[in-house]
Amino acid sequence: MRSLVARIAWLAAAAAVITALLAAGLTVGIVRSAANSEAQRTLSKLADAAQTTSDLGPDAEAAQRRALVVLRALQVRGVLVTANGMTPRNDPLAAVVTDRDVQALLSGRSISAQRPYQGTIVLVQGRPTRAGGIILLQRRGDAVGAVTRALGRSTLALLAGVVIAVGLSLLVAWRIVRPLRRTARAAHALAAGERDVRLSPEGPDEVAEIAAALTALSGSLERSETRQQEFLLSVSHDLRTPLTAISGYAESLAEGVVPPEEAAEVGGVMLEESLRLRRMVDDLLDLARLGAQDLRLDIVDTDVSGLVQSAARVWSDRCADAGVGFAWAAPDGVRLPTDASRLRQVLDGLLENALRVTPAGRPIVLELRAEGSGAALEVRDGGPGLTDDDLAVAFDRGALYERYRGVRRVGTGLGLAIAHRLVTRLGGTIEAGHAAEGGARFTVRLPGA
Repeated sequence: MRSLVARIAWLAAAAAVITALLAAGLTVGIVRSAANSEAQRTLSKLADAAQTTSDLGPDAEAAQRRALVVLRALQVRGVLVTANGMTPRNDPLAAVVTDRDVQALLSGRSISAQRPYQGTIVLVQGRPTRAGGIILLQRRGDAVGAVTRALGRSTLALLAGVVIAVGLSLLVAWRIVRPLRRTARAAHALAAGERDVRLSPEGPDEVAEIAAALTALSGSLERSETRQQEFLLSVSHDLRTPLTAISGYAESLAEGVVPPEEAAEVGGVMLEESLRLRRMVDDLLDLARLGAQDLRLDIVDTDVSGLVQSAARVWSDRCADAGVGFAWAAPDGVRLPTDASRLRQVLDGLLENALRVTPAGRPIVLELRAEGSGAALEVRDGGPGLTDDDLAVAFDRGALYERYRGVRRVGTGLGLAIAHRLVTRLGGTIEAGHAAEGGARFTVRLPGA
């Protein structure tokens, strides 16, 4: 009974059976009690009528016998009581009448009782008359026979309701489980590597929502893997370039092709290419650590104003060497709980990108602002800037690198993705926009304590 269909069917059957049993128990108890009371009242009224009839006319005993004949047509038996005893004595039900009952009637008292007889109950109603008394006897089963038959029909109806409930539950379970099974097959297909999985939403809203979510997941996985493949191709190409240069110059040196006077120049080229290769490998490692969520963070109370001032001193010199203007602004006393080294890594990465694309004579601005209990750090440049389409994918790994490779100076294509993940790990946000200086703007917002 591990399948959902079986469980729903068993649950519905159990609920229906329990409901039917409770309803039947309550109904039978109430109806039988009411029927028994009504039968007793009816027999009492017949006894009153028989008493009245017996007291009419000159011959009291003859009137009693006529009343008994009429009552037998109603499945009511009776006996007459006189000073000489009961008649007729051969009626089996008369066995429930006691001598005390006879004495009570002869003394003018009425009788109302229920007596057991051979596994059944006999209703007894006695009334005194001029001739002595008349006792009406009726089996309770005869009195409530119609009610018993009605209860039997009700029981059959309850059983039919149980069967219908189980059938409906099986139908509903099948309608629920069918799309779930399709969704499970689609999920297994995704796990097996298929990426063109598409499901049409059907069934209840929740099940249809699962199908829609799985279809969306399939599309997202397809796009993600496509980007990963493009990224790997791009990285492979970029790694191959410095490796080719290094291996080519190394072969030349090993074979003695390079003249001694050019050895220093060749060594410099090899060093530059190896450093470039090292930067790319470091960026890939940083990105992998951030993606695996195992990057260590040391969150302490940090003087963000001092950190910005320290970064400004370094980058003002580097910008001056490249002929690029540099300006910075930072109010004193801005402190936040953050990781100073990781925050400086973010700023250095953003400023590195800005310096790479900003031509000589154009500005780069580093600004710190207090915002409530938090702070905002902004890097703006006067370079070529980004389009609105660029802003939408600015932090996607390698997206801008692919668009502008060969058009403008680019780095490894990983810097902005690393900055985004670092800022997210620090509990902040980063956004890209258009700068008033004409280029790109990157704003990092960090929360307070």
